[in-house]
Formats: sequence, structure tokens, C-alpha cells
Amino acid sequence: MSSLSNGDWKTYALQEGLPSKNVNCLFEDPSGVLWIGTSKGLALVNSGRIQVPRAPPEALRGQIYGIAIDKHGWLWIATSNHVMSVQPDHLAAGTLEPADVREYGPADGLRSIEGVKRNNSVVADTHGRIWLSMSRGLSVVDPSQLLNSSVPAIAHVEVISADGNPIDIGDSVRIPASRKKITFSYSGLSLAAPQRIRFRYFLDGFDPGWSEPVAAREAVYTNLGPGSYRFRVTASNSDGAWNGLETAVSFEVEPAYYQTTWFRASCVIVFLASLWALYQFRVHQLARQFNVGLEARVSERTRIARELHDTLLQSFQGLMFRFQAARNMLPRRSEEAMQALDGALTRAEQAIAEGRDAIQDLRSEPSAQTDLEHLLKAMGQELASSRDVNGNSPNFSVTVEGERQSLSPILQDEIYRIGRELLRNAFQHAGASQIESEIRYNDRVFRLRIRDDGRGIDPKVLEEGARAGHWGLPGIRERAKRIGARLDFWSEAGAGSEVQLTVPASVASERPRDGSRFRLFRKTRSHEHQS
Repeated sequence: MSSLSNGDWKTYALQEGLPSKNVNCLFEDPSGVLWIGTSKGLALVNSGRIQVPRAPPEALRGQIYGIAIDKHGWLWIATSNHVMSVQPDHLAAGTLEPADVREYGPADGLRSIEGVKRNNSVVADTHGRIWLSMSRGLSVVDPSQLLNSSVPAIAHVEVISADGNPIDIGDSVRIPASRKKITFSYSGLSLAAPQRIRFRYFLDGFDPGWSEPVAAREAVYTNLGPGSYRFRVTASNSDGAWNGLETAVSFEVEPAYYQTTWFRASCVIVFLASLWALYQFRVHQLARQFNVGLEARVSERTRIARELHDTLLQSFQGLMFRFQAARNMLPRRSEEAMQALDGALTRAEQAIAEGRDAIQDLRSEPSAQTDLEHLLKAMGQELASSRDVNGNSPNFSVTVEGERQSLSPILQDEIYRIGRELLRNAFQHAGASQIESEIRYNDRVFRLRIRDDGRGIDPKVLEEGARAGHWGLPGIRERAKRIGARLDFWSEAGAGSEVQLTVPASVASERPRDGSRFRLFRKTRSHEHQS
């Protein structure tokens, strides 16, 4: 586009701010502003500079086919699909308000709203009328008859419904909880062109601002949270003038039970109570672990005390009697005193061996390293060798029946300790010539028997469960109970004794019979039969 001023030509291009090089129309208003219609919107030349209006209506960003001005100072513009009048001063300054723009259409008598690209498609005549050349013919508008043709419309909220159920509109509108869809139906009263009425609405507490002008007569909200709201609506008349008054309806959405304060407080209380319960459970668990460890220490100390009482202390007490007797015989029977001293020394060696055995019991898991048969044989040989000092060692044998099975290491250690205590009692107290140990494996139970042909167990000892001042029998009963085994005693005076330990195969086996990798451990109630 070029202009001639004082004999000088000036060319305007895209670099000077022209929206497009395709210029469709030009119009100079009485104030000297040149309006330019291009294929990409409206521009103006003011003081020799091209400007593009700030924030124009969207229709003024496309094809502009015609521009004219009426005697009231309104700028009439025809685009590819709009006919409108605009306040030019506000348009140039970028301060358009909704009342500064009016659109027209077939409802106003226009043959069409599609403009055509021809010279002077919008013209103002000497009588102030505006002539519009559109795609379907020529239309004429008298702006004097359009001004103040109708009063602003009044909006009115008619119905509020929640999920399709109408809500009574009274002084206090309450919408039940768990309603997902809330609809506001409204209308606007206008006697002139009611189909051109537009509405704007705003929900306080939810919408960030007023909605765009719409012709729809309802507003829909979904999933509103509990709380108080205020719905506001206003309307414009057929000329686009907005009513300064607005209609408002206050309402409240009731909370569901899980949205109430008491429910949330209850959840917090339950959560805190759960934390407290978990804390107490953990404290109880730690206390139980501590008690188990403490009980294990106490049990070990008790066992050591029993071993010391049954071996070292008794042996030392016997030695004291022997030494005292030898001392008494020294003045008159020196030879017998020497024999008594020899016996005392032999007994001292036995006491040392017994003390060594008690100390060796402190080693961790000795029986988990080898087979139970070999452990019992080694124990029997050791006990027999200690008896050889006095020349009265009994015969000892170990037999195994059934298919050998691998025992749980912890369980094998407990069984070994029980068997070792029974063998020690048989060697030291039974006075037997024959001691036998029998190990039997089968699918249902594991069985260990130890029998001798000695003097038998005193019935009073079996009845009371222990010999006064001795801890051997109580110790093996405690071990048997701990592993869920059954302990049976048979004894008759002068006919020897037999002790049987029975452990269920499901507890004794290191791997279950069905070959699965894991096994559920069961604890069987121990039972003792005494006769």
C-alpha cells in the first residue's frame, strides 16, 4: 500500500506493521484516521504510523471487506461472515467494552452475513443510512432506528436441578450430598428480538470469572465439593447492552459422610490409634525378643549350674571324704592309706574329665556338624573310657533302624543333648553291664531309645520327677517339651530301665515328605508317661 503526500510517495508493507499485503478496502473517518481492511484483519493509520487495534473482536482478525461510518460515529464493518458496528475511538485505543460492539444478522433483517470482496461493499449515504452488499443481495440499515430500540433484558433463574431432580428454590437452597450434576436453568425477558439475548454467569467460590456470552439458557456444574456457593447471572438485550443488575441464588452443597469434619477427625484418631498399636506391638515384640534372649541365658546358666552340681561339686565332695579317710589311715595303716590316695587321684582325674565335659557343652551347635549316630557313639566311648579307670565299664552299642533322614540342625542338637544326659545317667548311676542306644526313622515319627540292665530308677524319683539336689531329669524334660517331643520312662528295680524320646516326623525332618521347599512347623503338646 502506498500514499502520496506533498508530492512524496510512501509505501507501507509488513515491516511497517501492516497485517497483510492484501488490502481489501480503505476508509478515512472524519477525524482523519485511515482504516485499512486486509485479508488478515483491521489496521489504521494515525499520524503517519500503521497500528493494529489491541484486543479487537475475533471477527476483526480475518477478512475485512467493507468499512463505513454512520452519523452517530459508529464504524460499520463487513467481514467474511460478520456484520458489526464498533465504537472507533475505543477500538483504536484498545479499550472496547461489550457495549461498544454490536453484531447483526438475519434476525435484524439482513439477507445474509457473508460479505463479498468488492469495492465499496459498505457505504453510508447522505441520509445516514448504511448500505451493505452481501453474498445474497443488498441490505440497508437506518442506525437511528437501532439506537435504544430495546431496554436491557432481565435474567431470571427458573429451576435448579441435581442429577435431574428439581430442588426447591426458597430462602435456603440445600443440595443433597453425592449429587454429581447440578443444573441452573434461567431465562431473560426482552420484547425485542429475544433470540438475540446473551447471558453471562458466574459461580462464586468456583469460577475464576464471568463466562463468555452465550445464548444457552442453562449452566451445568459437575462434582461440586461441599460448601456454600452463590450463582450469579446477567443478560444483554438484542443490541448487546448488558443489564447492570444481576440475579443471584445462594445455595449449599451438603457434605457426604466421608467429607464431614467428624469423619475426618475419626480417621485421624483411627490412624493415630493404629500408629500407637503398631508402636505397642513393636515394643511388645522387642520385649519378647529380649525375654527370649534373657530366658536362653538363664536356661544356659541353669544348665551349667546343674552340670557343676551333678559333676564337679559331687566329685569334689567325694574327694574330700577320700582324702580325709586316707589321712586318718596314715599313722597306722600306711599301705591302705596309699591305696586310698590312689583311688582319690583316680577320682580326681574323673572329676577333671567331667569338668571338661561341662565346659565343652558351652560350644555352639556341636551336634549340627555330624550324624546323630556318630555323636552318640562318641559320647558312649568317652563315658566308657572314663569308667575304665575303675575297671567296671559297661558294654555300649548304637543301632539304627529305618531309612536315615536328615534332621533339623537345631532339633538334632536338642535330641543329642537329651540322649547324652540319659547316657551319662546310665553310665554313672545305673551300675549296668549293658547299655544300648536305638535310633529309629519312619514316615510318622522319629524315636530314640536308651536302655540298660542296671539297678533301675527309683520309683520315688520317677514320681517326683527328679532326685533331690539333682537336675538331670528336669533338664531333659524341659528340652523335650521345648521341641514338642514325648518322653516315656519304663523302669523296674533290679531289671534296668528304658527311656524313649518320640518326635513327630513333621517336626523332626529338615525337609517335608512331600518335597516342598517350605514347611509349616507345628508344635505338639509334650506328654510324659511315668511308671
